[in-house]
Amino acid sequence: MGELAGDKHVKYILSVEKKKDSFESVVMEHLRLNGAYWGLTTLDLLGKLDTVDSDEVVSWILQCQHESGGFGGNIGHDPHLLYTLSAVQVLALFDKLDVLDINKVTDYIRALQNEDGSFSGDIWGEVDTRFSYCAICCLAILKRLDSINVEKAVRYIVSCKTLDGGFGCTPGAESHAGQK
Repeated sequence: MGELAGDKHVKYILSVEKKKDSFESVVMEHLRLNGAYWGLTTLDLLGKLDTVDSDEVVSWILQCQHESGGFGGNIGHDPHLLYTLSAVQVLALFDKLDVLDINKVTDYIRALQNEDGSFSGDIWGEVDTRFSYCAICCLAILKRLDSINVEKAVRYIVSCKTLDGGFGCTPGAESHAGQK
């Protein structure tokens, strides 16, 4: 096995941002915040996070925030727990959580917890244990776990355990690798 070509990875990650008008970029526009999280995390692991302008990234992330407190995958997109987590993770990566109205983000997440402890990903109501992960992780980073019913959230997740030892998206659903 050869060595990791870190410089080539850095070059590729930085080049993606410059291709915003490409077909691939346009069709994936709704996932840009998640892509930014993965790319920036990779740069951080490679010790190259300083190759991006953190102020520019933070400014763009804040433009992705909806009046509800949640974040969309890009500017003008609907908020969702998945993108909200990526936004919080990137801000934490840059040590910029102080730019957030943490109460507003917390209220957005809290409002998505259902009576049974599950979480909807957004206002449209799809329930999936991955959204529980997003909510709990986000609130843990923000030090606001006390704002939700953690006991109900745990009970709900445990109720999604399957006979094969895995977890489904909802109770009774087949186990799925994304839930483990």
